[in-house]
Amino acid sequence: MATPLTAAETLAALKAEGLAVHEHAGWKTHSRDAATGKKFGPVIGVLIHHTAGHDDRELCFKGRSDLPGPLCHAWLGKTDGLWLIGHGRANHAGSVDLDVLNALREETTLPKDNQANADGNDVLYGLEIENRGNGKDPYPDAQYRKAVLWAAALCRAHGWSEKSIAGHKEVQPGKVDPSFDMDDFRSDVKKQLADTPIKTTPATTPVPSKPKVDLSRLITAAKTDPGARQGHVSYMAGTNLTEAALVKLGYLAKTYAGDGSFGSKTVAAYAKWQRHLGYTGDDANGIPGNISLSQLGKQTGLFTVTA
Repeated sequence: MATPLTAAETLAALKAEGLAVHEHAGWKTHSRDAATGKKFGPVIGVLIHHTAGHDDRELCFKGRSDLPGPLCHAWLGKTDGLWLIGHGRANHAGSVDLDVLNALREETTLPKDNQANADGNDVLYGLEIENRGNGKDPYPDAQYRKAVLWAAALCRAHGWSEKSIAGHKEVQPGKVDPSFDMDDFRSDVKKQLADTPIKTTPATTPVPSKPKVDLSRLITAAKTDPGARQGHVSYMAGTNLTEAALVKLGYLAKTYAGDGSFGSKTVAAYAKWQRHLGYTGDDANGIPGNISLSQLGKQTGLFTVTA
């Protein structure tokens, strides 16, 4: 017996097993817990079904007039892949044989299901596989493989063996699903559990590093550019970044920024910035210093400083 996986844990387990997972809108809160007053869990195993139809994902999500959805936790299409449908109690198992549930709980050989005296919806995860179940509708290899991975993922997450898996036909008298051999299926899950699961790392967007302004080169520009001929540029990249920061804080008009020249207007604007920081006299002469330039870059977020 185990506490049901959270929605996040379910996603992580399935993806770690190598499954591509589709999420139906609203699946994380779609359950029968509140409507029935019965909380899902503790869980003891997973149950495999076929849908007895085609194109029935929405039916499994919404349910029928006599059986509200979700009708499973996950729906597996022939070509549409694996979809998460519900999280919590789902209407998929119905009344089942208590002796079979006890065997799943103890991971022993399943007895013959000859009664329906327990609620399987309380304790079993359910997978519906899109298939007519008439013996003439094949399961594509890729679809069957995804079913194996789904069952293995949940078993691995809970520390269960393949003996915690049953077909609907094995737990409720009169049921015939799924229309494949469950001993073969459990054997395939056993092989999967013997393998190391595929580890997936969430994709991250690299955070770009901030550009750097060379203080010594900027000081040279501040001392050289104002007295040089029109258009003279000593340190274009650093000057443009500094001017952009001064514009952002309102110390320099945008008209005087962006030409790469640390001219007299930029010197005057930088002096205002130094006075804002509390500098006076020669310490507020418009020639950048390490502290004032670092503060300018930090406050605007536009650059860092190298000496």
